[in-house]
Amino acid sequence: MKETIVTIPINDLFAPRDGCPLCRMEHMLEEQYCTFVTGDAMMEPSVRVETNKKGFCHRHYAKMTQVGQRLPNALILESHLQEILENHMPKKAGKPDKKQLEALGTMLNSCYVCDRVEKDMLHLIAIVFAEWAKGQEFTQTYRDQPFICLNHYRLLMTAAAGKGGVPSKQLPAFHEDTLALVKQYLETLKKDISHFVTMFDYRNKGQDWGTSVDAIERSIEFLTKEKPAAT
Repeated sequence: MKETIVTIPINDLFAPRDGCPLCRMEHMLEEQYCTFVTGDAMMEPSVRVETNKKGFCHRHYAKMTQVGQRLPNALILESHLQEILENHMPKKAGKPDKKQLEALGTMLNSCYVCDRVEKDMLHLIAIVFAEWAKGQEFTQTYRDQPFICLNHYRLLMTAAAGKGGVPSKQLPAFHEDTLALVKQYLETLKKDISHFVTMFDYRNKGQDWGTSVDAIERSIEFLTKEKPAAT
């Protein structure tokens, strides 16, 4: 497809044909936001107010320690911990405040990076829909992807029918293309996992493992969006 400032990141994300392109999209955004909050955002009061209130999930705290220096991470934690002391802890001992505990639960299940990534994912996916609907080069590039992971299959199928999604007349074809990317890979995974299991039968000793060697890792990636850590 013809590249513009808007479509360049989409081209870059779909070009490799290696794994799920939506996973690459999500990882790119995570990297950008974790770098941002431990860098330039340190001087943005509006961002600090939001990160103080929301905090981060374990995944993104871990990512922030990888991409950011220790001092910025410590400063973020300092003000977030102060927020918890002031707004989520009782002022005196006794019966816990129900509303305060509910607010604490909301905070513990929130994450500044997750929220920003989710919003930007929907924006980028809308561009994917628009380019796919043109029926040009990108449509074939989309169909040539090795697979779409299960989580992003659900996201695409849901978002395609909503606002900013695929035109209604083209929706069945988009659903068909996306389902094909998921179902074919799912069937391949099932076949490889089954072959992996049979290789532990003594009667198959010395037989070829084929593509089943990394079937466990590939299955986990397909199901969770994450490759398991190397052991």
